[in-house]
Amino acid sequence: MYPEQLVKPMREDLTNVGFQELHTSEDVTNAISKEGTTLLVVNSVCGCAAANARPGARMSLDNSKKPDHITTVFAGVDKDAVNKAREFMVPFPPSSPCMALFKDGELVHMLERHHIEGRPAELIAENLRDAYNTHC
Repeated sequence: MYPEQLVKPMREDLTNVGFQELHTSEDVTNAISKEGTTLLVVNSVCGCAAANARPGARMSLDNSKKPDHITTVFAGVDKDAVNKAREFMVPFPPSSPCMALFKDGELVHMLERHHIEGRPAELIAENLRDAYNTHC
């Protein structure tokens, strides 16, 4: 588990633009089961989260279509919430960072770490926008 003072600015990278933090397994279940579309970002302390994932997630929201709900859990901090989120992401193996788009509780789009690491934030944002245009 990472100290809160270390992850606070990393959390705020997403919460400052409207992402709702999910801290418990119940929070995750309630968020994903909402009607409409929900983006869930599994945040992380790693460099690819800072350079690619969080900026890409933020940039993706500059789109005419976007998810009804934007949420985040933090790997290495919100253990129960992350584990519950990963249950909803099966058959994809656990990875962080990662991003999942759900529609009416069903997984419809997934970006795993290998889709994020080494790719510019602009490409990640474009990938998410394409998913929003299809599913939102």
